[in-house]
Amino acid sequence: MRRTSAGLAALFLLVTAGLTGCSADPPEDTVKAFVEGWRAGKLDAVGFVTAGGGKIAAPEVLTGIRELYGDLATQPLEVTVAGESKTTGDDATTPITLKWTLPGGVSWTYPSTVRTTKAGSDGWRVIWEPAVVQPEMAAGDKLRLRRVASQRASILGADGKALFGPQKVVTIGVSPEKITDLAALQKGLTAAFKKVDVQVDMAGLKAKIDAADPGAFIDLVTLRRPLYNQIRSEVRPLPGTVFREETRQLAPTREFARALLGTVDPATKEDIEARPETLAVGDQVGHGGLQEKYDAVLRGTPGLSVDISREAADGETEAAPVFTSEPVDGKPIKVTLDTAAQNAADRALAGEKQPSSMVAIRISDGAVLATANGPDAGGVNTALTGQVPPGSVYKMVSAYGLLKSGAVKSDTVVDCPKTFNVDGRDFKNSHDQALGKVQFHVNFAKSCNTAFASLAPKLGSAGLQEASTALGIGGTWDLGIEAYTGQVSDGGTGTELAAATFGQGSTVVSPIAMAAATAAVAKGQSQPPKLVLDPAPAKAGSAGPQLDQAAVGALRTMMREVVTSGTGTALRGVPGKPVHGKTGTAEFQTGSEATHSWFVGYQGDVAFAVMVQQGGAGSEAAVPIVQRFLTNLNK
Repeated sequence: MRRTSAGLAALFLLVTAGLTGCSADPPEDTVKAFVEGWRAGKLDAVGFVTAGGGKIAAPEVLTGIRELYGDLATQPLEVTVAGESKTTGDDATTPITLKWTLPGGVSWTYPSTVRTTKAGSDGWRVIWEPAVVQPEMAAGDKLRLRRVASQRASILGADGKALFGPQKVVTIGVSPEKITDLAALQKGLTAAFKKVDVQVDMAGLKAKIDAADPGAFIDLVTLRRPLYNQIRSEVRPLPGTVFREETRQLAPTREFARALLGTVDPATKEDIEARPETLAVGDQVGHGGLQEKYDAVLRGTPGLSVDISREAADGETEAAPVFTSEPVDGKPIKVTLDTAAQNAADRALAGEKQPSSMVAIRISDGAVLATANGPDAGGVNTALTGQVPPGSVYKMVSAYGLLKSGAVKSDTVVDCPKTFNVDGRDFKNSHDQALGKVQFHVNFAKSCNTAFASLAPKLGSAGLQEASTALGIGGTWDLGIEAYTGQVSDGGTGTELAAATFGQGSTVVSPIAMAAATAAVAKGQSQPPKLVLDPAPAKAGSAGPQLDQAAVGALRTMMREVVTSGTGTALRGVPGKPVHGKTGTAEFQTGSEATHSWFVGYQGDVAFAVMVQQGGAGSEAAVPIVQRFLTNLNK
């Protein structure tokens, strides 16, 4: 009997010890196991019950969690236990924290609660319910991610007014079901578009109509509202036309500094693939020029909204926002462009069929007033980045070097023969010109190559480099966008130096480099041109030393003579103050008679450079452009 009593006592101690160990395990240990399994995607180590007390398998819980994720299924999620459990009888609650990393690095953190129970069990089990994932969620709900667009900022001119910003536009299209007479429709539209100088290809319209649904909207062209208003009365009555009004980010005109400013368009597949964290379908993105370089600044940061999507009683889908990251609107950038000067430059190039470029700079402070390219205004920005031989406009640089060194004075007699031989190579003048023995200023005004070739030894390669540097060629400056400052020939041989003295050889420049050099002559000091004011470039450059006043004074007089009695006489009668300048004809390919046409000059406080590719002599193509520019600018 004693042995039996002792055995029962031992058994009691074992059972009591076992029960004490089971109930002593805190519920947060179960929650920790649940959280670890949630992160690992394997919940087999945890027991579950439904909110109603029914059984539910771990794989079913995992599937339920993932279904609730919705649009956030691929977003990183951290789940952690946030504190101790609170136990009431057989039930407990344990706080957890969920932290999502949303697109763009946006963080969404919130608390939730895991309920556990040991009712009807030897240990704690997790009560599975959608509210674990987000406290406001119920069965059948899904998390939906919605982008909240930021407001794209404008590109501002020096006066603070928008050069590129929101503008009202009208898209003109046709709808197949509304067309009664296709031939008459095409004829009417062609006539209307011609009136405002808009080219729309009508050749493929029938094929588009045949392939489209009857009620489709087939886009033809999108016009700025003022331009559309000019033909509104003609296109509206045409049976078959349809119209859509909207607001787009645009410059004042299609041509307005297009290569410099760029465009704003819907994000392409390539854009999104390159920047998946910041771009999505439907976003507006800058392409080319300033819009592309400063896209992140201008576009800002879109906001994000996380909604709980659920089906309402009437079958409609409802969205209840549970998190919003407010968008950050873009910041405007400010540039030096002047609307009047830019419009004048665009109009001046409009009549030129050959590829052409123009830059205008304010002499007093180096501000770029206009940069234009044609006939495709949105092509390569040759005005800033071109690398072409300058031809005879570089005589402005060489003449400064010769005058400064004292090798010649403006009235020094220098022979201008038809040809001049240097080390076996014959140099010649345009149109086989031969002026004979005339003063240096005449050689400059009439653009005599052979006179400059003969003076090359007096200038020397060092003199050419020094004069180029003094006028800013090859300098270090940052406009806030890519620009080429030029490279000067080393004048390493007699023939190379002779060619470089009148802008041939290996010397290459851009129109903006020559415009800046011309501004230096007019001002008496070189200064880096400036374009982007805000955000200001970190290394904008600094002004050079004062030029030799006697040399630059004589050079200005010679540049005036180019217009009064030299190769630029077509500019004598333009409105405004007296024009000073230099024409240029630049060979660019050995064995070819084709040449680039140049003109550099200044009037009042505006310096400019014009280059027409394969435009012939400077007086043939470049000078008429300058004439149109100054006429428009001085209206």
